[in-house]
Amino acid sequence: MANEEICAKIKAMLVENLRIPEDELEYDSELFGDDIGLDSIDSIEIIAGIDNLFGVQMTGAARENFQSINTLAKFVEEHQQ
Repeated sequence: MANEEICAKIKAMLVENLRIPEDELEYDSELFGDDIGLDSIDSIEIIAGIDNLFGVQMTGAARENFQSINTLAKFVEEHQQ
């Protein structure tokens, strides 16, 4: 699966599950920083969403993997079967 496709699926999941306005969310937006401002509860939603979409376990993944849609997509690419 191409990185662009993974990014698009992750973005759609974040918009739907976390109710982030789509126009505020870029692939390089800082999810847990000043850009979007997600919290630890949101990270649980992200972990569940990634598992549902791609079958990739993110539980215990390093925090830097959660920085942006781009870093999430890179993690998925590296860990897909």
